[in-house]
Amino acid sequence: MTADCVVIGGGIVGLSVGLTLLKRQPGVKLILLEKEAELARHQSGRNSGVIHSGIYYRPGSLKARFAREGNRSMVAFCQEHGIPCDITGKLIVATQEKELPLLSELCRRGEENGVRVRLLSPEEVREVEPQVRCRRGIFVPSTGIVCFRSVCLKYAELIQEDGGTILTCAEVQGIRRDKNGLRLETAIGEIEARFVINCGGLQSDRIAQQAGISVPAKIVPFRGEYYELVAEKRDLVRGLIYPVADPAFPFLGVHFTKMIDGSVHAGPNAVLACHREGYRRGDIKMGDLWETVTYGGFWHAARQHGKEGLKEIWRSLSKRSFLRSLQKLIPSLEEDDLVEAPSGVRAQAMGPDGRLVDDFLIIQDAHAIHVCNAPSPAATASLEIGKAVADRVPDLRIAVTA
Repeated sequence: MTADCVVIGGGIVGLSVGLTLLKRQPGVKLILLEKEAELARHQSGRNSGVIHSGIYYRPGSLKARFAREGNRSMVAFCQEHGIPCDITGKLIVATQEKELPLLSELCRRGEENGVRVRLLSPEEVREVEPQVRCRRGIFVPSTGIVCFRSVCLKYAELIQEDGGTILTCAEVQGIRRDKNGLRLETAIGEIEARFVINCGGLQSDRIAQQAGISVPAKIVPFRGEYYELVAEKRDLVRGLIYPVADPAFPFLGVHFTKMIDGSVHAGPNAVLACHREGYRRGDIKMGDLWETVTYGGFWHAARQHGKEGLKEIWRSLSKRSFLRSLQKLIPSLEEDDLVEAPSGVRAQAMGPDGRLVDDFLIIQDAHAIHVCNAPSPAATASLEIGKAVADRVPDLRIAVTA
């Protein structure tokens, strides 16, 4: 097979890139490859479904800009295509006195990012969420919820309407260069491509390495585990309730999310996964685990964040510990109110110094673009990431029309 462009990865970023490129360059022959039997099997189909506002991210970063702009473009896309979404707003609360400076910093950061926020007293917080007890809170009205898997399926439908081809069970097993571009060895045969865009998520760094790219970070997988409120206790939560998070740390703490189907999920924590696609505690893939524990960056991170990491592990093993974290937000919650829900795995790039890459990481050479770090808020920002990547692709229509 031959193609002008091959997109690797059938998650929300790969699908958005494919869709945007076909809009920008109509007529190009585009093939999107997904290694699983269906689309959105990993991060894109295993998340809390939050349309983020952009409040958390470093001012001036791609995450800050793309989340803010993506919030608007995602809502507009859903409304245009009849995909259910709900702009619920988000409540972020400080439950201890020592958290108040962090709340103020988060408020300042949001305002710098162009996100509208409103500071609330404890009484005003209870008007929004009657069960919450806190010292102070902020309300972010632009945050919403959606099923991102539904968004992925619509992206895929539009790609095919625009002439693109989507192939599943098509894992990329090797990449080599030739004079015309790249040759991809896949599970369904060889594909010759003039240009390749790698949106492989949990496997993105490995795919880049197959193409001969030196990636300045490695994907280290973190499993996020969730509980769900039993049906009769869903009314404890009206919308989205988050603890105040340290802006220097990429994980937001366990929180409550009212899903688009009406269920309420609580979580996630963040524990090291022993398998890049390991969604259960017992899932271990020795190659993945070995790659992590032999990476110097992992041990630097362990020394820097070991105390927090041990807390996360204990919270994973102990439902009561998980409950105590949630009770800081809603004290009336009881252990029997929670049942286990499906988990997800976050593809987090980590540098050799142990620092977690805090922005989207996009690497380009003459024949390829590699999206090597696109965790949350990538789903919210997917249309904006698609535009940014499509802007970097050379005009592939020249040979088409010649």
